[in-house]
Amino acid sequence: MEHPGFFERTGPYTLSEVAKAAGAKLADGANPDAPIDDVRPLVEAAATHVSFIDNKKYLPQLATTNAGACLVSPALADRVPAGTTALVTPQPYHGFALALALFYPSAMQPMVAAVGAPPIDPTAKIEAGVIIEPGVIIGPGVQIGSGTRIAAGAVVGARVTIGRDCFIGPLATVTHALVGDRVIIHSGVRIGQDGFGFAMGRGGHLKVPQIGRVIIQDDVEIGANTTIDRGALKDTMIGEGTKIDNLCQIGHNVLIGRNCIIVAMCGISGSTELGDFVVMGGQSGTVGHIKIGSGAQVGGASHPTHDLAAGGRYFGTPAKPLRESAREQAMIKRLVARDKGSHDDGSSGSDAS
Repeated sequence: MEHPGFFERTGPYTLSEVAKAAGAKLADGANPDAPIDDVRPLVEAAATHVSFIDNKKYLPQLATTNAGACLVSPALADRVPAGTTALVTPQPYHGFALALALFYPSAMQPMVAAVGAPPIDPTAKIEAGVIIEPGVIIGPGVQIGSGTRIAAGAVVGARVTIGRDCFIGPLATVTHALVGDRVIIHSGVRIGQDGFGFAMGRGGHLKVPQIGRVIIQDDVEIGANTTIDRGALKDTMIGEGTKIDNLCQIGHNVLIGRNCIIVAMCGISGSTELGDFVVMGGQSGTVGHIKIGSGAQVGGASHPTHDLAAGGRYFGTPAKPLRESAREQAMIKRLVARDKGSHDDGSSGSDAS
C-alpha cells in the first residue's frame, strides 16, 4: 500500500493565484486559469505542477522539464521550454518558498502526536513482539514491525514506518521517515527534522517549507546524536548497509549509497550524492550539490568542493587526489624550511656575550 505522506496538500489553485502568492509575474500569453495542484522538482514536474530554477547548474533540467509553470529570474525567462509558463520574479527561490507555503501550510509546524491522544496513539499498527519501553511517544498512523525495540523516551512521529528487528535508542526522535529492517538508531539521534532551507535576502531570511521524507534502507546503523534532515521536495536517502558514526549531520536531499562509512563529526551538505562504498573520514565535510563517486575515500578533516571520481582517495581542503595533496604539503614544507634557513643568521646566543 502506498504511504499517504506526511503533509496535507491544499489546492488546486489557478496559475494566477500561484503567481500572486509567489510574488511573480505571468509571462505574456499565459492562461491565468490553468490549474496547478503541486510543487515539484524540474525533473519530476508534470503539466499541473509548478517548479523553479535558481541555479544555472540545473539549466539542462529546465530544458527538458514537463512542468506546467516554472519560477525563473528575468535573465532565464527565455530559457523556459515551450509548454511551460514562465513565472518571472527577481527572487525565484523566495517565490518557491512562498508557493510551498501556499500548498503545504502545515509543513511549518508538522504533527508528531495527536493532541490529547495517549502516549501510544490507538491508530498505530504495532506487530506482535515489539518491545516498547517506558516514556515512549508513538504518533497516529505509525507502523512498527515485529522484533523491534523502542527504548525509553523515544519519539516516533505520525505516519512513520519502522521495519522488523530494529532498535530505536533512548530519547531518539524519528519523524517523517520510512525505516527498513534491522536498522539500529542510537541514543539521541534526530531523524526527519526540517532541513536548513532559507531564501536569504536583505530584508531577512525566508524559511522554506520542507515537505520531503527520510528513507533509511535495511541494515543501516546511525550513531548517537547524529541528525538527518528530511528532504525539501525530494527525499533524503540512506542506502542499505551504510554505517554512520556519532555526531554527524546529513543535510536535506542528500543521497547516500549502499555500504558507505561516515565517520564521526562529518557534515554532508544538502543535495550531495554519495555512491556505494564511499568512506568519509572523521570531521570531513562537503559543500552542497556535488557527487562523490562509488568507492571514493575522503580523508579525515578533508572537504570536497566539487565532484569526486569513483575509486579515488582524496585529502585536504579543498579535497584533492591524495598524491597531489601530499606533493603540495611536501613542497610547502620545503619552502618553509628554505625560508627559515634564509633568515637564520647564526647569531644564536649572541646576547649572552
